Amino acid sequence: METILDAAAIQKIIPHRYPMLLIDKVVELEPGKRAVAIRNVTIHEATFQGHFPGNPVLPGVSLIESMAQTGAVALLSEDQFKGKTAYFGGIKDAKFRRMVKPGDQVRLEVSLEKIKGPVGLAKGSATVDDKKAATAELTFIIS
Repeated sequence: METILDAAAIQKIIPHRYPMLLIDKVVELEPGKRAVAIRNVTIHEATFQGHFPGNPVLPGVSLIESMAQTGAVALLSEDQFKGKTAYFGGIKDAKFRRMVKPGDQVRLEVSLEKIKGPVGLAKGSATVDDKKAATAELTFIIS
């Protein structure tokens, strides 16, 4: 997979920084339409100190946030939204199908389905080894 945007380039588009920047690189990007990002899950993430000691599992909320950041890259790459921030407006139909553990590489695919004024809708999925780990419909507010 060719890297389109590395972490430094991502940080020029979205405001997230360590420890809340949850995508490592973007490998596909259609500004205003869709993005595909990669998240490399490592045991060194602070989350695993307490979730769960001896059986580390990435929280589902972290997968959803990773999807949201991927969608934000697609959205905020569009000229009309550059310099803005995308905030969560809602999460619908989130489904978790498999555990994500340290050592996994998560592929996050998000497509922007509809934007009307400052509100939009996106659909996202997270896969590990071509197997679905999570899916969700995300509502966002642009400010």
